[in-house]
Amino acid sequence: MANLQLQGDSLNLIKTKSILSAFLARVKLMKQNIGRGEFSQFPNLSQTSCQEDDVSTYVQHLNALHSDFESRLEDILTMVIPPWIINPYGDIEETNVIIQEELTELSTNEELKVQFKNGYQEFWLQNNIPVTYPVLWNIARKFLISFPSPSGKGVQRCYQSPNEKKKQTGND
Repeated sequence: MANLQLQGDSLNLIKTKSILSAFLARVKLMKQNIGRGEFSQFPNLSQTSCQEDDVSTYVQHLNALHSDFESRLEDILTMVIPPWIINPYGDIEETNVIIQEELTELSTNEELKVQFKNGYQEFWLQNNIPVTYPVLWNIARKFLISFPSPSGKGVQRCYQSPNEKKKQTGND
């Protein structure tokens, strides 16, 4: 499931952290359930009788998987996302005075509130945000870095030969 979610064209660092955190939480839950002898998440195991040694081995494997993913993905999993990026209209405590000022101005902008209904990514990617709220934009843009999927057209164009690009554009 996480593999498919990580293949979307609208993937950014915030979504990536969320997907990976959920995956690790599911692995941890599976480990706990197997350790208790609860195999409902594994239909094939629930149809067989497992020895205690087998269960212990499964738990060890899931524990190793969890630890391996945690260490490999530490930079993403420990990334601190300012809450105002996901919801600039919530009650937010911010110590930086310049950020406080821009957040106050942004939170009282009624026209922008309507745009926020389309989601935080579309909200921050509006053309007027970088100009009107440059400090907020400078922070938010780092979390909105897009990861195009290999099936995306932008990535395909990167790997085309110059002749293939000319054929598509009609420039010979």
